[in-house]
Amino acid sequence: MSYTYEKYDVIIIGAGHAGCEAALASARLGMKTLVFTVSVDSIAMMPCNPNIGGSSKGHLVREIDALGGEMGKNIDRTFIQSKMLNMSKGPAVHSLRAQADKKEYSYSMRKVLENTPNLTIKQGEVAEILVEENKVIGVKTTSDAIYPCRAVVMCTGTYLRARCIYGDISQYTGPNGLSAANHLTQNLIDLGIEVRRFKTGTPARVDGRTVDFSKMEEQKGSERIVPFSFTNTAEDLEREQVSCWLTYTNEETHDIIRKNIHRSPLYSGDIEGTGPRYCPSIEDKVVRFADKNRHQVFLEPEGKYTNEMYIGGMSSSLPEDVQYAMYHSVPGLENAAIVRNAYAIEYDCINPTQLKASLEFKKIDGFFSAGQANGSSGYEEAGAQGIIAGINAARKLQDKEPLILNRSQGYIGVLIDDLITKGTNEPYRMMTSRAEYRLLLRQDNADLRLTKIGYEIGLIEEERYQHLLEKERLIKEEIDRLQHTTIGGRKEVQQLLEQHGSTPLQSGTTMAELLKRPELSYDILQPIDTDRPILSEEVREQVNISLKYEGYITRQQKQVVQYQKLENKKIPDEIDYYQVNSLRKEAVQKLDELRPASVGQASRISGVSPADISVLLIYLEKYRHE
Repeated sequence: MSYTYEKYDVIIIGAGHAGCEAALASARLGMKTLVFTVSVDSIAMMPCNPNIGGSSKGHLVREIDALGGEMGKNIDRTFIQSKMLNMSKGPAVHSLRAQADKKEYSYSMRKVLENTPNLTIKQGEVAEILVEENKVIGVKTTSDAIYPCRAVVMCTGTYLRARCIYGDISQYTGPNGLSAANHLTQNLIDLGIEVRRFKTGTPARVDGRTVDFSKMEEQKGSERIVPFSFTNTAEDLEREQVSCWLTYTNEETHDIIRKNIHRSPLYSGDIEGTGPRYCPSIEDKVVRFADKNRHQVFLEPEGKYTNEMYIGGMSSSLPEDVQYAMYHSVPGLENAAIVRNAYAIEYDCINPTQLKASLEFKKIDGFFSAGQANGSSGYEEAGAQGIIAGINAARKLQDKEPLILNRSQGYIGVLIDDLITKGTNEPYRMMTSRAEYRLLLRQDNADLRLTKIGYEIGLIEEERYQHLLEKERLIKEEIDRLQHTTIGGRKEVQQLLEQHGSTPLQSGTTMAELLKRPELSYDILQPIDTDRPILSEEVREQVNISLKYEGYITRQQKQVVQYQKLENKKIPDEIDYYQVNSLRKEAVQKLDELRPASVGQASRISGVSPADISVLLIYLEKYRHE
């Protein structure tokens, strides 16, 4: 017998990284929100790597923060090591990465959820999305409880019909032995939603007391801590950091794997799901990169109050006895005691091309989806989709236009556009190479790009917004001052230039032009800039980058203008592509299936050629004048 409980505005299914951001965004925007989780103890759990950020992923976290999300603040509260990656390269690819205390990260996020007005947490499994006339009206749990609502955000992560596998061992559980969600998949199929089977994996954890660190290279955090959240300063986050450790596999490791490859469920055919190309298991690495005689292995602490350590770079689904032999062949791990075996996990997810850019299903009104349920991988990709889905669920109920970030506005825009336009045949991972405007979409300027949007939506408070406006003013004024400050070849100027290997001045120039020299920077020029105001480090950083890369930035801004022209050419949803003469058959089929919102989106669909776009533009011009 079913029982009907109180009505909510928005229901979130899942309280992982996508679900937490979706729930917080919805509740903070005034929606009465209920979040379901298979276990309250698993809120914001980190079932795999104990870190947040990394190459390109750090950009996503800072964008989540700039919009008013929680992930950046939470990792700032709970990190045990912080490091800025790619510092030998240009600022476009600098990415922040922090090791988290896993338990503390989860507890801290749970505390935020529990103390957020309009937000209720419920332990239970959703078995059915209730739909009438293609519109969401509620959910039903496995206990037959019905919860009416006006919108649903599905953030099921890797739990849908999850199966954990290593060797011949197969367990129908979610990560870390938690209950799988075994009922919702069939309901999705019954609703006409295309479901896929993906796979990911995790390495073993070892007891740090049994590791010989003398055979490994110590990896320390950065001396100066850079916050993920723009609400924090380096001084706020000063704390003692723990070290990570680097070692390598060797030919003995690879030989053990090759001799036992037939026992891996990846190669025996026992695993059906498609795995991530950019984060392969160690057996995949050995097979695919047969010419390499070693692979990096990182040992990362799982927290301050445990000896457990994560063996990054060696995820596997090999049998237990092979895992012992394999891990023990690695320098420093010869006597390592394995606390948790490595395993692969299979799970159901959807084809994301069924979604609009708002992350709402095209065919079901009020039904949104975010995170690994959409075929992506990673905590950061999940959180980024979660905040957008939560915002848009709330805005739909407020009769407001959805928030849609395009590819020129943020990595979040690139991520979502890739998923809904191109789809993915494997777990999607964000990379800087996917962002064509990456010099504009740096992790250091995420607040300048997105905080005004967060303020307009209602997730950024007035004080933070005013701080942003002041920061913008100071940057603009200082750039203007440097462009109009001339400097000659006086003795102290020439000495400073010589000191930094820079060509002496033959005539006067501006401070702005001097700053553009590769070997110089804003801070290096400080001794010869007598009129310089006292500015914060974040302002000085923006001034330095804006002037040093001015030519490249201007060129990319011009490219964005051209890109926006196609993005602004909207395609009416009622267009019948079969009536568009001269469109190739493949293009007709793809356009009809994906129903792009703009010509720009249409141009990125696989199978739609530039010639097809020209035909479409001509047709749309005629269509508008009919």
